[in-house]
Amino acid sequence: MLAKSQVAKTKRPRALAIAAHPDDIEFMMAGTLLLLREAAWDIHYMNVSSGNLGSLTFTPAKTARIRAGEAQASASLMQAVWHKPICHDLQVFYDDRTLRRLAAVVREVDPSIVLTHSPQDYMEDHMNCCRLAVSAAFARGMPNFRTVPSRPAIRGDVTLYHAMPHGLKDGLRRRVVPGAWVNTTEVHATKRQALAAHRSQKEWLDVSQGMDSYLKAMDDMSAAVGSLSRRFRMAEGWRRHLHLGFSAAEADPLAEALGRAYRVNREYERTLNRAV
Repeated sequence: MLAKSQVAKTKRPRALAIAAHPDDIEFMMAGTLLLLREAAWDIHYMNVSSGNLGSLTFTPAKTARIRAGEAQASASLMQAVWHKPICHDLQVFYDDRTLRRLAAVVREVDPSIVLTHSPQDYMEDHMNCCRLAVSAAFARGMPNFRTVPSRPAIRGDVTLYHAMPHGLKDGLRRRVVPGAWVNTTEVHATKRQALAAHRSQKEWLDVSQGMDSYLKAMDDMSAAVGSLSRRFRMAEGWRRHLHLGFSAAEADPLAEALGRAYRVNREYERTLNRAV
């Protein structure tokens, strides 16, 4: 984790992406981060897990070192502040230790936007990371909640956005629809470069998850989300978290920051008032 003094607090607004593994941000969130950076936001990059199990060749320790270097290279390319992982693959648990460490990062960064995983996804690390991100943001202003390392409680609104799951479906094969789209067409080439920094994953993703090309898989997902928007060639999809405990009811800072690059799914909004 970065020391407190290493997170330069500027007058610019800040966005924090919290994902489970190295390369998750690049697959689902990097385009939005890049557009926020272009809109004069400071952007922060956090993988909760080291990615230590993502190799068929190297030991977990060596894999973690390789993947940390790849993630830092990607963050540097995006001009994002990189934060160290706090646990390992398949150990992203919703537990006291992990929550206190992640809450320290949230307080350190003091973001107005948190980008994280979908609550429904194909693997537990993603879903647990989502829960941790939500709780860490919720606890930002609770002085009696002690973080590790210790960071003072912060005040101010934060809005959480959930990315699309891989395959655009939940773990029970049901389709997940975005509540809004971000047009990532103009930054897609840079997003692709950022994903390509994770070179060690080419063989692993091919064998473990059937991705013939992890770069093509990202291209296809971006194009599929863009097609759903009926407007954008490449896009990332987002669902905004309920405001209670986080922000004003109608706060939507992505819409304010990105303007015409952001399109609300009106059909999705209409379904929100239906009984669950």
